[in-house]
Amino acid sequence: MQPLNPISRWQIGLILTIGVIAISTAAVLVRLTIAAANMSGVGFSLVMAASRLAIASLILLPTWHTLSARKHTKTAWYCAIAAGLALALHFATWITSLSYTSIAASTAIVTTNPIWVALLSWLWFKEKTSRQTLLGIGLALMGGLLICLGDIGGSRPSNPLLGNGLALVGAWASSGYILLGRAAQHHGFRIGEYAAVAYTTAAIALLPLPLLLGYGYTNYPPIVYGYLILMALVPQVIGHTSFNWAVRWVSPTLLTLVILLEPIFASILGYFLFAEIPGTLMLMGTLVLLVGVAIAVMD
Repeated sequence: MQPLNPISRWQIGLILTIGVIAISTAAVLVRLTIAAANMSGVGFSLVMAASRLAIASLILLPTWHTLSARKHTKTAWYCAIAAGLALALHFATWITSLSYTSIAASTAIVTTNPIWVALLSWLWFKEKTSRQTLLGIGLALMGGLLICLGDIGGSRPSNPLLGNGLALVGAWASSGYILLGRAAQHHGFRIGEYAAVAYTTAAIALLPLPLLLGYGYTNYPPIVYGYLILMALVPQVIGHTSFNWAVRWVSPTLLTLVILLEPIFASILGYFLFAEIPGTLMLMGTLVLLVGVAIAVMD
């Protein structure tokens, strides 16, 4: 790769900044949607998760034309579909977590996926795990424990332990999504094709679930639909597309470190919009957790 000129570096920095700000709005948009609909809990969280993925799938519809023109192995399809199911679980659990715990705790825990990717890579693919990675994992787990023990002022979560647990499951599911996506691309899927299959699979898996719990997709205030569209456009399309573009120019390690800014920006937005003030233990836990993830990915 040729050295980047100053303008290119400036452009990359701008795109990364836009990307991390975009993904940082996800938790806030979930909370705004909950407030606008005056609903929370599992059923409405599934409505939000399914709607976000359905809209993102519609945006990626043109990709299916390219996908149908190319032949792929059954293994590639199985990996992409399985990745979609993991993505469905990720959004279902993480979005639900925001009904029970704080924005700071939820976003900090869900961004630990590099830790779990390292562990799963060691278990599934027998990739070596260094002492530095193990140190990072240990620190991240310690930080997660401090977050679970911490309290929060302002808008008190209804069940922090449940919310933090759901965010952790969301991180595990996200890790599976990443590994299965890597496998799908290894077996021939292009990134756009893989995203289209994964998003569509996730949407199909989630769309019926709210109906089974007595929740529908109609009769909400118009602003709710506005927030759902923003949820798909800003963190999903703008945020993830920015990082997909940037990964061509920067290392995965740097990209992961940039993504670790999400809990910080999301917490700042949570403070100004919802008066969520992290307690001392939560601040310490978030710092230790993020440092642990950073140490692991810098190996």
